[in-house]
Amino acid sequence: MQHHCSQCNMSFKWLWKLKEHERKHTGEKPFQCSQCGNRFSRSHDLKSHERTHTGEKPHNCSQCGKLFSHLGNLNKHKRIHSGEKPYPCSHCGKNFRLSGNLKTHERTHTGEKPYHCSLCGKDFTKLGNLKDHEKKHTGEKPYHCSNCGKTFSTSSDLKKHEMTHTGEKSYHCSQCGNSFLRSHDLKSHERTHTGEKPHSCPQCGKCFLHLGNLNKHKKIHSGEKPYPCSHCGKFFRSLDNMKEHEKTHTGKKLYHCALCGKRYSRSHDLKSHKRKHTGEENTQLHTQGKNHTIGPSVERI
Repeated sequence: MQHHCSQCNMSFKWLWKLKEHERKHTGEKPFQCSQCGNRFSRSHDLKSHERTHTGEKPHNCSQCGKLFSHLGNLNKHKRIHSGEKPYPCSHCGKNFRLSGNLKTHERTHTGEKPYHCSLCGKDFTKLGNLKDHEKKHTGEKPYHCSNCGKTFSTSSDLKKHEMTHTGEKSYHCSQCGNSFLRSHDLKSHERTHTGEKPHSCPQCGKCFLHLGNLNKHKKIHSGEKPYPCSHCGKFFRSLDNMKEHEKTHTGKKLYHCALCGKRYSRSHDLKSHKRKHTGEENTQLHTQGKNHTIGPSVERI
């Protein structure tokens, strides 16, 4: 005998399965956690949740011994060992281990960005990227380097920084021998040899080596300036420009000339100053036909 759902016409062999299913329509959650009060529609979900309080991990990987609180997470983990990637992209055929990773990847084809920043309006393809972005507005830096105490807004930034302590550079360029901390950095570097610029602006067609540079460029078209100065409220397109500007408030002069010792708050100002020593600025004037001087001051004999 089959038991039919009156809402969606699904049928079940067991009456208890039908009752469980019907709660999806009614929103009923009769199973409550005694520790935190969270409610669930299925007793199975409550039991799984309770393990977050007890720390129990009853599911064991037979290959590496790693423990999991949920059977589903163990099954996902096993694909790392088997290499199984059962979720293919319908656009390009690339295969993925997890359905969630497939959905995220498909957005690179569709352009969908479902996660929206309420502070500046920027949209993101992944929830994690939105959360990392929001920390730039709040200034939150919850990730601490155990070596030097420096703090970071994202775990990926912390990992990248920690490699500067170990000095490990495992990725080598076959063209020039340069070594890199991350495979991503090596791939970006290799484009300087191939000339490949895979990231193009949809508005003006300009191409870029790095996605980050394209994203910065897009702000020129959108007018977006998501980085406010904490001192005067002025907005900037890039985080670096905002930090450079803030030095005008603090009076810090971190950039100094090795030749004369003069100090500057901005790297750009130091570069301009150095041309006075090298004569580059005067040579440019001479080349343009403006013979104001022949170079840096020279004592004539």
